[in-house]
Amino acid sequence: MTEPVPASPKAIEALRDEGPLAPPTSQAADIWAQFKKHKGAMVGGGFLVFITLAVIFGPYIWTLDPQRLDIRNKDLRPIYTLLWDGTAKTAWGHPFGTDNLGRDQLAQMIAGGRASLAVGWAAMVLSLVIGATIGVVAGYFRRLDGPLMRLTDLFLSLPILPLLLVAVTLFRQPLRANFGAEGGMFILIVTIIGITSWMPTARVVRGDVLALKQREFILAAQSIGTTSGKIIRRHLLPNVLSPIMVSATLGLATAIITESALSFLGVGFPSDFPTWGKMLADAVPRMSEFPERVMLPGIAISLTVLSVNYLGDGLRDALDPRLRGR
Repeated sequence: MTEPVPASPKAIEALRDEGPLAPPTSQAADIWAQFKKHKGAMVGGGFLVFITLAVIFGPYIWTLDPQRLDIRNKDLRPIYTLLWDGTAKTAWGHPFGTDNLGRDQLAQMIAGGRASLAVGWAAMVLSLVIGATIGVVAGYFRRLDGPLMRLTDLFLSLPILPLLLVAVTLFRQPLRANFGAEGGMFILIVTIIGITSWMPTARVVRGDVLALKQREFILAAQSIGTTSGKIIRRHLLPNVLSPIMVSATLGLATAIITESALSFLGVGFPSDFPTWGKMLADAVPRMSEFPERVMLPGIAISLTVLSVNYLGDGLRDALDPRLRGR
């Protein structure tokens, strides 16, 4: 029987590390490192932050009243039209021009963005709470899975736009009387959008909870007598955070589009209250003469929704361990 040959010094040297090992990184650092690799998500997140800050702090910088009528300066063209039309009627005091009533378009864009984004964020939070709650309850409690999923299917089968129009027609006057014209319509639109857009979140969360509740750590928690409420709060909700955040970004885009559609159809906020959708509706009759009145709010809506969608894609890739590192 031969004795083992001892390793040579060169072989031992080859197994040594060339330098000190990098310190371990946290999960948050890993998520941020993966998120930074998604260029579309970085651009989308940056634009969303920019547009949010612009509509929040814009009125303090551009102090013109968006509802102020100035008939003497009506139908002004944006400053940039001078690049190809030197005879265009413009004014440096109104860089985006004015509408047919003399209202400043830049001030209206800022005020309209504030209203549209406020509706989007509020409706997104409401739909997220409803969808996540129903998804977790349906996935964890088997006896409630059937009824809640049939309720979800029922909401998915409803024609959303006609339902929105009927709800606005029925509840607009009572809410206006109690909360004012703008406040009542804000509550109504947020509520309607929130209760008609929670279904995708509920389905996604339910599927993840069904898979998670068969995992060893959930079974171990159940075996030591942990209550269902603690299991949901401490184990299930943190592990379904990824699909919830992705659904949140997509829900924000859906809410902005829905609010713009309602305002475009004339059943949203009052006629003198600017939103991006209302600006589109007001610009349609004279869009051939003043195309910028359609383009400016349309571009704002499109870029905001596109940035939110890219942000959702980046969050999905960064929060999903199966996609991380690709």
